[in-house]
Amino acid sequence: MTLAATGNPLSHSVLVLNRFYMAVHVVNVRRALTLLFRDLAEVIHIESGRYANYDFVSWREISELRASFEAHDNEQIDWIRSVNFSLQIPRVIRLLGYDKVPRQGLRFNRRNIFARDENCCQYCGQHCPSSELSLDHVVPRSRGGEMSWENIVCCCVSCNVRKGGRTPKEAHMKLIRPPARPKHNPLLTLKLGNPKYESWKTFLSNAYWSVDLK
Repeated sequence: MTLAATGNPLSHSVLVLNRFYMAVHVVNVRRALTLLFRDLAEVIHIESGRYANYDFVSWREISELRASFEAHDNEQIDWIRSVNFSLQIPRVIRLLGYDKVPRQGLRFNRRNIFARDENCCQYCGQHCPSSELSLDHVVPRSRGGEMSWENIVCCCVSCNVRKGGRTPKEAHMKLIRPPARPKHNPLLTLKLGNPKYESWKTFLSNAYWSVDLK
């Protein structure tokens, strides 16, 4: 199959529900299609406030029908296209034989800290790629500063060097905002800001914001 789309459509995200329609995971499109092809999952498609269930074969059929009537430049729809068929990338799938509930708790890790701070240095305000950011202890560890949501911030290399082992006050530097534990999963918050993932909101009540991302 030859992919013909902007970027790599197989790297996009798909929300995974358990058998009871509870959000439990987020996977990439490649993994989602594997589950669908093996009949371990079905597509949940939401349109006009209603949702329908499709297995892989029926989803392929509905995709080809939609492709014949809709332009492929619709920004809300992503496609996998081959010589023989077009397949609309699903946004939500449901596992047919998995009934475990979501794991609760927000992981304290580098990825979630960068997402919380929106890849922005919390001292100078510069937005940087993750590879150019470091983590800073607001209260240095040498002063008893903890490794916690409330004491770790994104920091560019220049500001990290400037601050050194001092507190922001000692270094005459000011935080853009005080660090805090996020109320919701920061990576999901970023995803839900994209209109492509609007359908996720139907299944992401406050009880399930802690879904793990891969």
